[in-house]
Amino acid sequence: MSATPLSDGQARYALEVLNVSKLYDDVTAVEQVSLTINQGEIFALLGGSGCGKTTLLRMLAGFEKPNEGDIRINGESVLHRPPYQRPVNMMFQSYALFPHMTVAQNVAFGLKQDKMPRDQREARVTEVLELVQMSRFRNRKPGQLSGGQQQRVALARSLAKKPALLLLDEPMGALDKKLRMQMQLELVNIIEGVGVTCVMVTHDQEEAMTMAGRIAIMDQGRIMQVGRPREIYEFPNSRLTAEFIGSINIFAASNHGEAHFNCDELSCPVVVSDSSAHTGGACFVALRPEKISLEAGAAEIPAGDANRVTGIIDDMAYLGSHNVIHVRLNVASDTGQQGKIVQVHVSNLARQANQSLDFNQPVTLSWESDAVILIPADQL
Repeated sequence: MSATPLSDGQARYALEVLNVSKLYDDVTAVEQVSLTINQGEIFALLGGSGCGKTTLLRMLAGFEKPNEGDIRINGESVLHRPPYQRPVNMMFQSYALFPHMTVAQNVAFGLKQDKMPRDQREARVTEVLELVQMSRFRNRKPGQLSGGQQQRVALARSLAKKPALLLLDEPMGALDKKLRMQMQLELVNIIEGVGVTCVMVTHDQEEAMTMAGRIAIMDQGRIMQVGRPREIYEFPNSRLTAEFIGSINIFAASNHGEAHFNCDELSCPVVVSDSSAHTGGACFVALRPEKISLEAGAAEIPAGDANRVTGIIDDMAYLGSHNVIHVRLNVASDTGQQGKIVQVHVSNLARQANQSLDFNQPVTLSWESDAVILIPADQL
């Protein structure tokens, strides 16, 4: 498979990963991964520990060599190039700054290794330090900087050589939550301003959804789904993807008419607005907690009424912007079984809202038909 050139001679994709696999002894770390990443795109590899995302990133950098497949940057294979000959720079989670060097010396290190003339080197260092707003700290040592400032220096060093591909390994992992949220947007603005193509690895779903234009969900060395953050959140293609991104309630179900599904765990029929993707048989219906409406009191629900159930509040947590409420659904008393727990998110739109809710309180849950996600049973 070859890259298709654009009319101006530029490769169609900044990065192509073509059927790449990596084995360690008899363990498969990355299995038949194929990706195409556009020029100037910020792309995230998202997954839990051991899913293969860091191994894939290291293969892009040249620190690991795949057992099969090809990696192309701007249409040219870099498979047999060592790391220092690839148009790639990598920013590590630890930042890997030299503690005995100043900020300016750290940023200039790679340029000096490339034997760039001194005047050009100093001009480039000044340029990237201004870009990350660290010019006034150029003579400080890393130990004299905060975590966020060290991250800016590491980014400046990564951008100094004008790489075709910037790799970020857990870029916010060393920062506290508040600073992490602030730096996410700042980092995106800097990367987009430079126009560099970026691939980042993270296990933090919020970080991936905030920073990346597209996300690849990885599990056991394979790509499970690729899409924009909203596409993956609202239209997951498997139970694994649905459960990995955000919170979700999932119930086993089966067809009962074109848009009607039986769901024993919910004790009510489920009506969906679009069942065209379901080809029949067993499946799962899924509901995001924020898509469920909660009303105090147990309403009388006529038999066969869809998308409405009753229960009691089993647990609650106040998280400031919203309450997380666990509702145990009512089941027939003669079954001897406990009802399923459903998680509901209730936004705190007013300072005095939701104060009437309490443990063991009867409530009614309902949802719109277009809030229901259908997942085929064979796509676990």
